[in-house]
Amino acid sequence: MTEQKQELRVLGAYPQIVAGKRIVVSVGKRKTAIARAVIRPGHGRVRVNGVPIEIWPIEMARWKMIEPLLLVSPELRNSIDIDVKVEGGGVMAQADAVRMAIARGLVAFFGLSILKELYREFDRYMLSGDPRRTEPEKWLRYSARRFRQKSYR
Repeated sequence: MTEQKQELRVLGAYPQIVAGKRIVVSVGKRKTAIARAVIRPGHGRVRVNGVPIEIWPIEMARWKMIEPLLLVSPELRNSIDIDVKVEGGGVMAQADAVRMAIARGLVAFFGLSILKELYREFDRYMLSGDPRRTEPEKWLRYSARRFRQKSYR
């Protein structure tokens, strides 16, 4: 009998073989921010837009981005390198997009269903994304909900 290895499928993560090495390209989105992460075998380096994540200037965004890495064991964390490019949106939307791209990529790279369940239990939006979007502006108004001020006198 031929034994076929079941590969764990994750939406937004695309495993590939490049130069004999397995890499995963994953995508994360939040509002208008889009992050693309490339995960490859390495020594535990994580860079966001070319900056090491340890010296990212905004502390809350830094903690948000490294959440998926803190939930993984140090052996797995130190066996890969992650390069993320993020654009669009605000600071925290970019942090959420990076977080999602890293989490999706880790699940697809290691192929562990227990890792997928851990992320889903911790925060379900880490893998699936946050569906909230801004409401479109209506005609003859300044914003989606604002009306003109009415004068009674």
